[in-house]
Amino acid sequence: MPSAVSGGARIRTNTPAENAYNALQASSNNIALRQLRLSTGKRINSAADDVSGYITSRALGARNGALRSALMAVGDASNVANIAQDGYDNINNLLTSIKDAAATASSGALGTDEKIALSKAAYRLAQQIQTVVDSTVFGGRQLIAGGFSGDFVIGYDAANSLLTLAVDLTTSASQANFNVDGVFNVNVTSNTNFAGVTGLNLNSLDSVTPANLQLFSNSTISLTLTSLSMALNNVNKVASYLGGMVNRLSSQEEALKSQITNYRAAISRLEDADVALEQLELVKAQFLQQTSVTSLAQANQSPQIFLQLMR
Repeated sequence: MPSAVSGGARIRTNTPAENAYNALQASSNNIALRQLRLSTGKRINSAADDVSGYITSRALGARNGALRSALMAVGDASNVANIAQDGYDNINNLLTSIKDAAATASSGALGTDEKIALSKAAYRLAQQIQTVVDSTVFGGRQLIAGGFSGDFVIGYDAANSLLTLAVDLTTSASQANFNVDGVFNVNVTSNTNFAGVTGLNLNSLDSVTPANLQLFSNSTISLTLTSLSMALNNVNKVASYLGGMVNRLSSQEEALKSQITNYRAAISRLEDADVALEQLELVKAQFLQQTSVTSLAQANQSPQIFLQLMR
């Protein structure tokens, strides 16, 4: 801290001039600091500006980056769930039409030719189900053909926990009461237990002949209708599961957006410069710089006074 020492009549050491120079240097450094903050818009440009604030802001920035990545993962998971759900909705409509054809074929007023025609039409719908299965794709992976499983870091806690979105399409009659990991196989061409219903093979619709009506025969039509109802119920269960997952992901998306905004606000309070305050400090420093220059000029003239003693 400078002190007001004149140095008396000494001219070898000009203390007032040194004090004025030190004050000039301090005000110049302050001006440089304020100009840096105003030009970058940041109060903390290096760790030296605020040691604790630097650590906190960098930690918050890293966490915010993880949250933004989690937000993208939530979007991807939502896309997967929505696309898969749309596929199951299409399958539900097609399967309903097949069931309607079977219900029509159960009428005793229909002859063999009519039942065969209904069976062939139902088989075309079954082929379309296979087309839906094959074309329900995201990122080059089939979503409902069997075995799809994807892990998404949705970042809903400090550990960045994983959300597993899986449709593990196993073929088992016991899977009618499914869990969140999957239910059944909806492949038509390679599955004899369609939609988790034991013995339900939609390929048989193409094998109906006058000699053997198979699924549409009087002895099996009741079982066919029951099996198709079970298949519809299972398809709807999976669609319902995916719908619930979409709702959860939508909620998580909103939560992440709110967290990202709050983290940005916290980082801003630590890092960003208060433009009005910095401008005020800059004007004050510029004023002090000018007065320091004036004082330095005056202090440098002081030794001239003592030269009169040498005359």
